[in-house]
This record gives sequence, C-alpha cells and structure tokens, in this order.
Amino acid sequence: MQATKNHNAGLRCGIYARVSTADQNCTLQLNELREFATRNGFTVTDEFVDHGVSGTKASRPELNRMLAQVREGRIRVILCWKMDRLCRSLAHLVQTIQEFDALGIRVIFTTQNIDTDKSNPLAKLLCHLMGAFSEFERSLLVERTLAGVKAARAKGRVAGRPKRIFDRAEVARLRDRGMSWRAIARELNIPLSTTVDAFYEYHRTEIVQPGAAFGDGNESTSRVGFGSAMPSADDVRYGSIANASAGVAQ
Repeated sequence: MQATKNHNAGLRCGIYARVSTADQNCTLQLNELREFATRNGFTVTDEFVDHGVSGTKASRPELNRMLAQVREGRIRVILCWKMDRLCRSLAHLVQTIQEFDALGIRVIFTTQNIDTDKSNPLAKLLCHLMGAFSEFERSLLVERTLAGVKAARAKGRVAGRPKRIFDRAEVARLRDRGMSWRAIARELNIPLSTTVDAFYEYHRTEIVQPGAAFGDGNESTSRVGFGSAMPSADDVRYGSIANASAGVAQ
C-alpha cells in the first residue's frame, strides 16, 4: 500500500459524482471518493457534481467542466464511485475512456476496482464489459417500466402526471374581460400554455364570427375572423395570428 501511495503522491485528481434526481444527494459517493484519494496519496484539485442529471446525457454541466480541465492538463486522474455514474451507455463510455486514454488520463472506478492505467490492460477489458452490462441493465429497466405502464392502462389506470383541475369556463370569462394570458395564468395558478389550451378548448364548439366583440360589447377589442376553425394554441404561442387583429392581446 505504501508503494502505491508513493506512486500516486502529488498526482492531481478530480472527483466526479452524479445523481439522477434532484431529491437525491451525492454525500455517500463524495465521502468514499475523498477517503480513497487520501488513502492513496492523490491531491484533489476539484470536485464535479451533477445533481438531477441522467447518465444517458452525454452533455452535463459538471461533466463538461471536468472535461475542459482534463483537456487543459489540470487533472491527471479522475475518481468516480461507479461506472454508471460517469456513463450509462457503452458507446459514450468507450468514447470517453478513449479520449482520456489519448490524453494520458487515468480513470478509477473505486467501488468496482477498475483502473484504466496503461499498465493494466485487463482493467480496460473489464471496463468495456461492465459498460455493456450497465447499458443492458438500463435497457431491461426501460422495458420493465413500459410493460408496467401498459399493464396499468389495461386496468384502466392513467399513467403520467395527474390532470390539473380548474374551471375552464373561468379562463374564458377572464380572457373575455380582457385579461392577458399571463395574468390569467397567475390568477388561476396554472401554466401559461395550459391557460391558452383551456380557453380554445372551451370555445371549440362556438362559431366565431368576424367582428364579434369580446366581453360586454363596450370594448374596442374584437375577435379575429377565423371562420369555422379555431386557432390552435401553438398559433397563439408563436404569434402566427398576432397581426390578424390589433385587439388580440397576448
């Protein structure tokens, strides 16, 4: 152990940790990685922690920052708790390891006893094998999740977020009084897109006549003459009907 510690003494080391959801934390990973660095004589120069970011994403804020420091030569060794914390797909893992190898960077997955040091070719083989198993494991997880959703739907259960419960007629009433989309959204505590969708869904069956007035008829604002077809919410969001009538306030 002393020989290994002397061999690593002074090597600039970066610690990388990641959790997939915002309600998780990296305390366990970071504590073990710091202890490993101290035990083996590494000098930790920085820690890179991605909170609430999926490992399937090749671009992550802290991972990108770490890669920038690696390319600048500020880090010589990377410590990572487990392989799937760094990459969840085999292709991304191989690409990342190959880039590190070309730059002379060692990657150590501490809980799996894998070190990509050039003097340890067996570790590289194990790294690729473990990466393949990790990707396979994730594929099985996705498959089981989809099967569970399908089974739930067959039993009449609705998957996904619960529908927002609010009075769509109230959206139409406030809009007809001249309130802006954002003001209505704040008033009812719903997203802006939901506000627009609810308004046009409520009026879907109405026949819209050109020049028909909003509100009580005393306002100068008038509806746009769309014929028998109502504009979509996307039309409203992206402004494709913005010039149709100066009286339609977004």
